[in-house]
Amino acid sequence: MGRWRPPAVQGSKYITPEGARKLTEEVQYLWTVERPDVTDRVAKAAAQGDRSENAEYIYGKKRLREIDSRLRFLTNRLDGMSVVDRIPEDQDKVYFGAFVTLEDEDGEEVEYRIVGPDEFNVADGKISMDSPLGKAILGKRVNDEIKFSSPKGMNVLYISKIRYLEKE
Repeated sequence: MGRWRPPAVQGSKYITPEGARKLTEEVQYLWTVERPDVTDRVAKAAAQGDRSENAEYIYGKKRLREIDSRLRFLTNRLDGMSVVDRIPEDQDKVYFGAFVTLEDEDGEEVEYRIVGPDEFNVADGKISMDSPLGKAILGKRVNDEIKFSSPKGMNVLYISKIRYLEKE
């Protein structure tokens, strides 16, 4: 019997329309392209005879399990999601989906979009609302000071701009 672990904390159930579209496209791709291709390769490998030493068969079966696991995860995750596709009435405050420009004490600026945990990508300027920085930013206004903890220590940033429209 394995060591007991508490259940993982589920991320927030909010997603942008772009994020929902991306996850739906991934499900479609796995179902219609990758899974049938892998299933076909496994069937051909199984027809060759001895399966115990057939690397293509063994790898193919493993890949099918990975695809099925990912499909289950995505399907369950998408079922409980709330797609946030409207702009809030108070656009002077940071809510989910906002583009927020932050300025550090040296005057350097960086822009992030507040998104759900299923679509964050810091390299693309998208941070999760569940991250320490995301939690610190939510509900703040322009010129508010943001203090949050990171692996490098305590950070202080200032909100210099909030917007809700896509970049032109």
